[in-house]
Amino acid sequence: MIRLIGVVVSIGLADSLNPTTIAPALYLATAEEPLTRVTEFTVGVFVVYLAGGVLIALGPGQLLLSLVPKPDQTTRYVLEIVAGAAMLVATVMLWVNRDRLADRNPPEVKAQGRSSAILGATITAVELPTAFPYFAAIAAIVGSGVGPARQVTLLVLFNLCFVLPLLAIAGTLWLAGDQADQLLNTARQMLQRHWPVLLAGLALLAGTFVILLGVTGLGGRVHNRFGRLLRRFRRVLHP
Repeated sequence: MIRLIGVVVSIGLADSLNPTTIAPALYLATAEEPLTRVTEFTVGVFVVYLAGGVLIALGPGQLLLSLVPKPDQTTRYVLEIVAGAAMLVATVMLWVNRDRLADRNPPEVKAQGRSSAILGATITAVELPTAFPYFAAIAAIVGSGVGPARQVTLLVLFNLCFVLPLLAIAGTLWLAGDQADQLLNTARQMLQRHWPVLLAGLALLAGTFVILLGVTGLGGRVHNRFGRLLRRFRRVLHP
């Protein structure tokens, strides 16, 4: 379970640096009642992303598990490696396209006349079909063989990691007072210029960590099996 938590947290933190959610939150931080607007937006993102993950994990995910034998430990380690490899593929794509992505303007947000919660829910619903890191985490969770309650708990943990930057924006508005605008404006400028590189770096770290978890686990299984075979061979030679 601890290994699985490490996989979920690492992918969730890497996926959290998402300009599609952070840029609107930074914009809402300049609107009237900014703390309320950002908090509502965060709740909308969290609820829809979590609901989508739960539907996938407990729907198609459980259906696939019912069609195949319960995954053994080796299969789970392989799924960890696959999830890490998916993060490394995302790293390469971000790095190759970093200049083009940095030149794109962040999504425009109308801060007036629209519920911030609905805005967050809508943005997340549109982005969910292309949330490949999330799918990698869901695959690792479903393939782990843990029960539905633990799967939902792990999905909640992933989504808490995913909205962490939004919570940081809300925390800045709450704690920084008059200096919040300057701090968030600096963050907005840095995000616009460097988010592809920052996200690629996080994805690289997360993918490498998850692959190492899978490889070390798989290596341990191979070592144990080889040790058992060696002991049997010795018993044959020296009964």
